[in-house]
Amino acid sequence: MNIDVKTYLDKNGLTIYEVAKRSGYGYTTLHKSFNKQQSRATPLNIRDLDALAQAQHLKMWEVLRELELHFMDM
Repeated sequence: MNIDVKTYLDKNGLTIYEVAKRSGYGYTTLHKSFNKQQSRATPLNIRDLDALAQAQHLKMWEVLRELELHFMDM
């Protein structure tokens, strides 16, 4: 299973640059992570969830729930 992070960003009106700027994580780090080939073991890491949550003033569990409900590629 993979998480479609790019569609999540689009649906929420975000770019990787905006997430990096709002969260304080480096653009290059997030760009590599959001564009990497996902494995079954590590589809998304805690840093990525934290960055998405901070950028939207949400809790990480809220972002994870949204990703799991609407942005999973089986």
